[in-house]
Amino acid sequence: MATHAAMPGRRTPRAHARPRRRTTLAWALPLVLGVIYGFYAAFIRRDGGPSTGGQVLLGLVSGAALAALCFALGRTQRSLPLVLRAVAYGALTASAIGFLVSLTDTSVLRSAGLGLAVGAGVLVVTFYTLYSRET
Repeated sequence: MATHAAMPGRRTPRAHARPRRRTTLAWALPLVLGVIYGFYAAFIRRDGGPSTGGQVLLGLVSGAALAALCFALGRTQRSLPLVLRAVAYGALTASAIGFLVSLTDTSVLRSAGLGLAVGAGVLVVTFYTLYSRET
């Protein structure tokens, strides 16, 4: 009597062949993150003095690099296993924070330590979030 509830639905072969559409968020979020990151990197390097072309170039290059890495991670995240996806997010965050801290003319150990600490926190939170959604 309850057999009909256990029967799988019918799927057409074309349903699997449809290409995934990219939303506006797929490119807008990395772009906004890159712009904010670039402005902040140039602001840190400015250190209260006048703006120079080198600072603007630093902001443009660092923002473009972060935006490209975020876009690439967003495009490939579905093909990564759960643990590697969390590691990728943690590594991207750790390198971004470590670079920003290194712009403040502090020691290499401080920038690496702070980057690793923040990256480890992002790794743990991302793993927990992805694991709890999967189960």
